[in-house]
Amino acid sequence: MADRECPLEAVPLPAEVRESLAELELELSEGDITQKGYEKKRAKLLARYIPLIQGVDPSLQAENRIPGPSQTMTTVPKQQKPRPTNSRDERFRSDVHTEAVQAALAKYKERKMPMPSKRRSVLVHSSVETYTPPDTSSASEDEGSLRRPGRLASTSLQSHSNVEPWLDRVIQGSSTSSSASSTSSHPGGRPAATLAGSAAHAHIDLHSAPPDVTTGLVEHSHCERPQLASVRGVPRGYSGSILETAGGVPVNSRVSSKIQQLLNTLKRPKRPPLKEFFVDDFEELLEVQQPDPNQPKPEGSQMVVLKGEPLALGTPWPPSLLAALQRWGTTQPKAPCLTALDTTGKAVYTLTYGKLWSRSLKLAYTLLNKLTSKNEPLLKPGDRVALVFPNSDPVMFMVAFYGCLLAELVPVPIEVPLTRKDAGSQQVGFLLGSCGVTLALTTDACQKGLPKAQTGEVATFKGWPPLAWLVVDGKHLTKPPKDWHPLAQDMGAETAYIEYKTSKEGSTVGVTVSHASLLAQCRALTQACGYSEAETLTNVLDFKRDAGLWHGVLTSVMNRMHVISIPYALMKVNPLSWIQKVCSYKARAALVKSRDMHWSLLAQRGQRDVSLSSLRMLIVADGANPWSISSCDAFLNVFQSRGLRPEVICPCASSPEALTVAIRRPPDLGGPPPRKAVLSMNGLSYGVIRVDTEEKLSVLTVQDVGQVMPGANVCVVKVEGTPYLCKTDEVGEICVNSSATGAGYYGLLGITKNIFETIPVTAGGVPVSDGPFTRTGLLGFVGPDNLVFVVGKLDGLMVVGVRRHNADDIVATALAVEPMKFVYRGRIAVFSVTVLHDDRIVLVAEQRPDASEEDSFQWMSRVLQAIDSIHQVGVYCLALVPANTLPKAPLGGIHISETKQRFLEGMLHPCNVLMCPHTCVTNLPKPRQKQPEVGPASMIVGNLVAGKRIAQASGRELAHLEDSDQARKFLFLPDVLQWRAHTTPDHPLFLLLNAKGTVTSTATCIQLHKKAERVAAALMEKARVSAGDHVALVYPPGVDLIAAFYGCLYCGCVPVTVRPPHPQNLATTLPTVKMIVEAIMRLLKSKEAAAAVDVRTWPTILDTDDIPKKKVASIFRPPSPDVLAYLDFSVSTTGILAGVKMSHAATSALCRSIKLQCELYPSRQIAICLDPYCGLGFALWCLCSVYSGHQSVLVPPLELESNVSLWLSAVSQYKARVTFCSYSVMEMCTKGLGAQTGVLRMKGVNLSCVRTCMVVAEERPRIALTQSFSKLFKDLGLPARAVSTTFGCRVNVAICLQGTAGPDPTTVYVDMRALRHDRVRLVERGSPHSLPLTESGKILPGVKVIIAHTETKGPLGDSHLGEIWVSSPHNATGYYTVYGEESLHADHFSARLSFGDTQTIWARTGYLGFLRRTELTDASGERHDALYVVGSLDETLELRGMRYHPIDIETSVIRAHRSIAECAVFTWTNLLVVVVELDGLEQDALDLVALVTNVVLEEHHLVVGVVVIVDPGVIPINSRGEKQRMHLRDGFLADQLDPIYVAYNM
Repeated sequence: MADRECPLEAVPLPAEVRESLAELELELSEGDITQKGYEKKRAKLLARYIPLIQGVDPSLQAENRIPGPSQTMTTVPKQQKPRPTNSRDERFRSDVHTEAVQAALAKYKERKMPMPSKRRSVLVHSSVETYTPPDTSSASEDEGSLRRPGRLASTSLQSHSNVEPWLDRVIQGSSTSSSASSTSSHPGGRPAATLAGSAAHAHIDLHSAPPDVTTGLVEHSHCERPQLASVRGVPRGYSGSILETAGGVPVNSRVSSKIQQLLNTLKRPKRPPLKEFFVDDFEELLEVQQPDPNQPKPEGSQMVVLKGEPLALGTPWPPSLLAALQRWGTTQPKAPCLTALDTTGKAVYTLTYGKLWSRSLKLAYTLLNKLTSKNEPLLKPGDRVALVFPNSDPVMFMVAFYGCLLAELVPVPIEVPLTRKDAGSQQVGFLLGSCGVTLALTTDACQKGLPKAQTGEVATFKGWPPLAWLVVDGKHLTKPPKDWHPLAQDMGAETAYIEYKTSKEGSTVGVTVSHASLLAQCRALTQACGYSEAETLTNVLDFKRDAGLWHGVLTSVMNRMHVISIPYALMKVNPLSWIQKVCSYKARAALVKSRDMHWSLLAQRGQRDVSLSSLRMLIVADGANPWSISSCDAFLNVFQSRGLRPEVICPCASSPEALTVAIRRPPDLGGPPPRKAVLSMNGLSYGVIRVDTEEKLSVLTVQDVGQVMPGANVCVVKVEGTPYLCKTDEVGEICVNSSATGAGYYGLLGITKNIFETIPVTAGGVPVSDGPFTRTGLLGFVGPDNLVFVVGKLDGLMVVGVRRHNADDIVATALAVEPMKFVYRGRIAVFSVTVLHDDRIVLVAEQRPDASEEDSFQWMSRVLQAIDSIHQVGVYCLALVPANTLPKAPLGGIHISETKQRFLEGMLHPCNVLMCPHTCVTNLPKPRQKQPEVGPASMIVGNLVAGKRIAQASGRELAHLEDSDQARKFLFLPDVLQWRAHTTPDHPLFLLLNAKGTVTSTATCIQLHKKAERVAAALMEKARVSAGDHVALVYPPGVDLIAAFYGCLYCGCVPVTVRPPHPQNLATTLPTVKMIVEAIMRLLKSKEAAAAVDVRTWPTILDTDDIPKKKVASIFRPPSPDVLAYLDFSVSTTGILAGVKMSHAATSALCRSIKLQCELYPSRQIAICLDPYCGLGFALWCLCSVYSGHQSVLVPPLELESNVSLWLSAVSQYKARVTFCSYSVMEMCTKGLGAQTGVLRMKGVNLSCVRTCMVVAEERPRIALTQSFSKLFKDLGLPARAVSTTFGCRVNVAICLQGTAGPDPTTVYVDMRALRHDRVRLVERGSPHSLPLTESGKILPGVKVIIAHTETKGPLGDSHLGEIWVSSPHNATGYYTVYGEESLHADHFSARLSFGDTQTIWARTGYLGFLRRTELTDASGERHDALYVVGSLDETLELRGMRYHPIDIETSVIRAHRSIAECAVFTWTNLLVVVVELDGLEQDALDLVALVTNVVLEEHHLVVGVVVIVDPGVIPINSRGEKQRMHLRDGFLADQLDPIYVAYNM
């Protein structure tokens, strides 16, 4: 870009060319012309003035700047000619920052970032139509991002000196296949169609990026077909030969290639080296950032207090502001005081000093004498009164303000609340409440426009105190009697008015300004600005506060000036209005913000007749802003030709606490020449001033804000801690000691002391003066000529690690990232949020409606790089929101604290998000290094020495019943059934209920026996099975299933219950059925299941609905109890289908343990709402009733979908003492019946009969769910202690069951951080990181449990975390597999301890847990041992050397936002993937990304790699209500989830 500088220095350009150039610059920066158009026009303008450089044609030279993402710098030899004096120092041109950013971006090889994928319907606006080339079918977002046809091709070759950065990615062939889930198929690049030819450029570095290993494409496959979109779910036409699997799922799905890309991005080393951490035994300490030894340190001497010029004594100042008003009002009544304009720019009304005086008197009289409540005057002198005036009515405001002062009341000007929920309006209400405001003054028009309540009164705003409203228009006021005079004398230290200020956190405080300060401020401003009587001032600022109030309402009256007040609404319509008013009123002074200068630049084309020659002072109120310098420069550039003199521009700095801090004086008032400083951004981040050479990219250019105010002393002190004076080259907080500062925050004595009564001290601790200083909240230093420089505000300060960054600087860098076509200029908010004990930078911008996904994403990634390059700091989150959705401050600008609040509450609703936690978060605890394990023997010895008992527990002993008839009779279930059919034929065993609660089928002992015989006969005759054959039973839940089961046992077959395929989703359920059936070969089924199956591919199928009534010749009797009785198949949570073998002995032992634990007898009734296909559900449904003879009321869980209260009504109706359900049933009841307990009570549902209600589960007890269930149904008489959980797993389906006797389950709280290190650390309830765990029920009779070390297999001590091993007569005897995986079998079913009791054969459950001896006593009188299940070992995630349980992360995530319905996490290639179900609007999906990332970082010290947002119900759940995380993972990687949004965190 030096090509722009050099020639311009060589040849002084005529003014009109300079002007045209400046216009061009602006058009480009606003995106009104393309980069290319800009180049052409610029080249044309400069053609005559530019000498040909080294024979290069000027038009080509202009082409050097390419509209590519990274501008290449062209180097031109510097010419050492002295610069012409008339052109301003070129380096400080407004685009200096832009150039730095462009150069910084050029240095970068563009990063490969996976682009987030978004479902089409979420796109708030898509611009496909405008960009689609005529020959592609545009049905997906891909083509939406194509450039306008021909744009790229037309760029001539030599100008294409840097090829699109996305190109080398395309050449690597990472356009992976994509089933059209509406996202771009290149992980961030444009589709190859437009780029096909450009790969020919020779110098593309093909190996610059790590090759994308996930793609099956050949390396340099240059050209590709544009991919045509297709209907959702059908794979798109692949652009290369990608291998497909049988299921049609591409091997390298798009998702996995994006993840691969993310990994490649993350492999790059982070900038800050990971320092040495230290890890305490228990705590995961966050890394403490050590100071960098090379960081710059201040070297200057200690600064001295800077004294302003003394306040002039010679001039006859009025004794008070009101005295001045009275004097002008009586001696010069016709003199104009204030002219108000309407939105067309016409002068509506001019207030004269006479009118101002008489009206203010009238108002003062009315306020003091005419307002009463209960015959007492409403107001006493010193009371606070709110002033609620719109921005368009300065006249009324001025009358109200002075009226209050005359009546000795304290005005509190605030903004007009437009709606009941304005940004920040609640805080204003808080301020009014704390100030004790009871009356609000307003205008007639404004009062009519306020929101009204039903009564017609003004509505009470959220958080506001009750107010009386008084309209101050003439007709509502009373003329005072002739002899009435206001008391108002000069009241010195009394409060004159209260100005509100909003702090960084969004709280609103009131700064009190005394009468003395008010007067001193007016005098100081008059002297500093050289105001003289009857001068004209145009004011664009808000007249209710800050400089607008101090100059335009107070100082102006003191000097009898005429103020032209320009409302914000007029500026929006006509940004040039203030310049036209300066011109037409020949104003001597103007009061503006840099924004107003910027706006007027954009609007000034074609306005040739304006002149600014009358101005002697153009006061820039926000001169302390980093971007004010570029506005001042650009403004001068354009308007110097219209009479604006350079010395007229006077930036000033002010703060609500100290009022005006410094202002630049024109030379005729004795001001030194203006200065600029080019400071190193890196130095500033350490609080050190280093004037930088121009070559460095990361610099901040600041202008001075002039000299200290007359009569003030200024010093710069350290920001934190004791207010020591800074060194001369150190940035600190500017403090002012003067009679003109604010007095304090109203009602807040504590912070007032800190801010308004600071005593700066020297390094030796000596106070620098006897008077207190006021902290201004401005960060800066004192430069040459005693000029004050401001480099930032305390409110915008973000401390990341040890470095300080300023929000405004980061905004400026973001604004300099070209092109600005995608976001709005003034609508960028930067703030920091604290995550993991450090500030994290968040940048939110408003996206233009016509920006495509791709453009925005590209802009975002370039902003990240620019900020990283210039500030050396990572942005944690970058969000784009739709146009006009950020909360606005009352006068334009973004309401930062409200934006931050919305971000943290998940109410921002962005349309694009890019999170970079991997880059930013460098203070994570050190990954855990596994210590060399202590051997099992030494562990036992250690435990014994420490007095810890070995963690071992058992249920009650089974009495030796073997020899009695009963036991032998009950060894085989078929025998039991025959015996019952013989002895108690009509005793009912089963009742099956339908959704209406009516009994659809029953079975007595004899009925069941007869049915079973028929099935057995059919099997032997029709299917010709022989003993030991396997038979699959595909039945809906019901009595037929039970009969078929016993039928199989009667003929010696091995039954396997199989859940029938679900007619709604055959595709997913049928394969499971088929897998089981292929393992076992025979099939019995009922009509319902038959409808859904293709018969040809299946084994022999037998229909049992209509089999003849035949008796079986002889009932099969197994030769020994160890013969296989049945197979139990179940899908584990990790998605593995596992079948276990149950022998006859194990079956009867299981029934006996359950019978003893639950005290089951023939006279009992129990209600079962479980699936009858596997595990404990199957045992309770099919086995226990036959064994114990009790009656089971069967409630199929599927029926609850149409009648939620079915189960509870059945429990109540049959007075069941014992009932069983699953978590899914419990959840349906809590969600579905939550509001209906009253209705159920009316219907007579009474649960007081329940002694124990057990949840059958194979997971950690879900405490929250069981507790809310208990609480909810307490109203229906459910006893508080009834609900408990059971625990079983594949190797043993029932290890714990609460049963009816024994102590209540206990709950302990463990430290979640210790759990990650495989340790149990008990903590108090409510302590941080505590996790409640409830015991999983009592250990069943005959069951022994021990806790073993997962790796060494040694026994562990009490309260140690390890794998739960179980030994019991009802353990399964092994896995049933077609493939002989014997090793697995041996490992799981016949494990032995490596030390201690090495004889017992144990089965490994695969679950982590611990045993803890409690204070309670068992039925047997022993101390009770509680078993706590923590979670499945297969499910745990090994991350950063620690072990995480998915459920813990999921619990945190679900708490993060109210619209997260469900969540599941899994890992893939060491990335943590969080899948979240959104229960809300798709537009709000992106709110969740940052919240999910934050909560997982905060609570688990993990960085989330991918956040996937899906529709409710996408996370698969098995019949027990457990999440199938592995199925989900496979679905995600195969791109089958159709997610709403996928965010890849960088």
